[in-house]
Amino acid sequence: MRPRSRKWAVRVEVADRGPGLPPGEEYRVFEKFSRGAGLGLAICQAVIRAHGGRMWAQNLPEGGVAFFFTLPLPEPAPPSEVAQHA
Repeated sequence: MRPRSRKWAVRVEVADRGPGLPPGEEYRVFEKFSRGAGLGLAICQAVIRAHGGRMWAQNLPEGGVAFFFTLPLPEPAPPSEVAQHA
């Protein structure tokens, strides 16, 4: 798992070294009960979207698959608000 932060969002990657997904399945894996996955990935994607993020899967060139998601970071508080709470 590799979290990365940018000014506008945080991105998390979770990868394995298994056989990967069949070509074209990168999108279908998020469908309910797709490939025996049940509801887990569909629920994860729905929660991430509800928070303004994005989730996707990508086969890795060296084998395996990586799942990524991004979530927007909150706007920083104006300096005057930060000083009042300090």
